[in-house]
Amino acid sequence: MTGSSSRPLLALLAVLVAALAPPAAAQDDADLEPIVPLRGTLERITVHGASLEGNLLGDPADRPVSVYLPPSYATSPERRYPVVYVLHGFTDSDLSWFGWREHFVNVPAAMERALAAGAAEEMILVMPNAYTAYAGSMYSSSAAVGDWEAFVADELVAAIDDRYRTLPDRASRGLAGHSMGGYGTVRIGMKRPDVFSAIYAMSPCCLAPDLSPGGPWLAAAEERETVEAVAEADFFTKAIFASAAAWSPDPHAPPLYVDLPTEDGEVRPDVVARWVANAPLATLHQHVRELRQLDAIALDSGAQDQPIADTTEELSRLLTWYGIDHAAEIYDPGDHLSRIDERVEGHVLPFFSRQLAGE
Repeated sequence: MTGSSSRPLLALLAVLVAALAPPAAAQDDADLEPIVPLRGTLERITVHGASLEGNLLGDPADRPVSVYLPPSYATSPERRYPVVYVLHGFTDSDLSWFGWREHFVNVPAAMERALAAGAAEEMILVMPNAYTAYAGSMYSSSAAVGDWEAFVADELVAAIDDRYRTLPDRASRGLAGHSMGGYGTVRIGMKRPDVFSAIYAMSPCCLAPDLSPGGPWLAAAEERETVEAVAEADFFTKAIFASAAAWSPDPHAPPLYVDLPTEDGEVRPDVVARWVANAPLATLHQHVRELRQLDAIALDSGAQDQPIADTTEELSRLLTWYGIDHAAEIYDPGDHLSRIDERVEGHVLPFFSRQLAGE
């Protein structure tokens, strides 16, 4: 199926293509050094996720996690700190976002610039590696990829609280992310206000339900028969399989373990319904109570980042409709990848510095 029915999915995939990155496993942890000198400390640890065990795609349950400790952490041994958990985008990893290699954003470096400018307070920053066999977990819960919601909100938080001098309370925890990570921020944040008190979604993808998926990339996806074939596919095909693994897993369909939303070019309404059930603009109505329990919500998107700018505005409209206080900004100019470093430094980190409780 082509034409207008394919536009929502294809437009969404098009804005993501520039973020394509190599697998996070391509670099040995033993060789890791921050690419920018830091006053604080950058570590990469491993956190085991029982909630990820037994996933059908065979992704490891032991996940690399990058952790930034602020400058005073080493010199003030009695001090405890708020924590911001940051979720990266599709095909990306913590290696890119936390300054282990060149990228369009370096969160620890942005934090130290904000600290130097007096725009942010010292916080611990944490990012798990969510790269999977299909290049991204969508931070969802499924038999194919594991329960990433539980891993982020329960196991990762518990591991960081156990290992570092955090302030182990929801009032001192924030959740943020970009693109796929922005989607994960909305998805997890609106379900777990018991864990996180403030959320900031940057250019969140995948918010809107698509009732009539189609197009050449879905046709191409139908031709893939192995996980290895998906790994060799173009960005768009990978994105379809990542979405299917997250939202329409099928334990009886080895070796791919997914149901695609089309079969022989025809839309499968049962699978489409499962995808719609994972679209925040459709599911938000069931989580109004939890959204009201959040202390602070912020959203942003570049004006030229379409259709994400439009769906971000629609999310803001729905929050307003329910009387849920939040901040939303469509900044101009800005596309899906431009000015992200600037936004993290000047908006995201100051937001959490204002909202999270310190000592």
